[in-house]
Amino acid sequence: MKIGLIADTHGLLRPEALAALQGVDHLIHAGDIGGAHILVELERIAPLSVVRGNNDVNAWADDIAERLTLRFGAVSLYLLHDLKQLDIDPKAKGIDVVIAGHSHKPLHEERDGVLYLNPGSAGPRRFKLPISVALLHIDGDAVRFELITLEV
Repeated sequence: MKIGLIADTHGLLRPEALAALQGVDHLIHAGDIGGAHILVELERIAPLSVVRGNNDVNAWADDIAERLTLRFGAVSLYLLHDLKQLDIDPKAKGIDVVIAGHSHKPLHEERDGVLYLNPGSAGPRRFKLPISVALLHIDGDAVRFELITLEV
């Protein structure tokens, strides 16, 4: 299974991001979406799971959860926008992967047997950080992260 990860679009959905996410089985947006039009475009690619970011404050985002737990086969994912607001012990809850956005900085690290991922920002450039999306490859209980830096 191939899952596309995107975050921090802030209302800008670049054609390069859409192209990089083609062919995924599922999409995850880790918040700071910037408008319902972003979700409409992403849903054209694959089924979509999304969490609300700190900038998603208008009425269109009222029904979007701040946290989600998803399961793909043997792998459990926990989604939130800002990793600093993680208020559970993922290992104790049986979570395999924590996915967040907010920092605009890509992250791929393992802590206490849990994988922590951030696809970076696909929206407006912040400082000198890359514009990126990511893919999460799940095969049984094996997980592989692939960061895709977009040339924009």
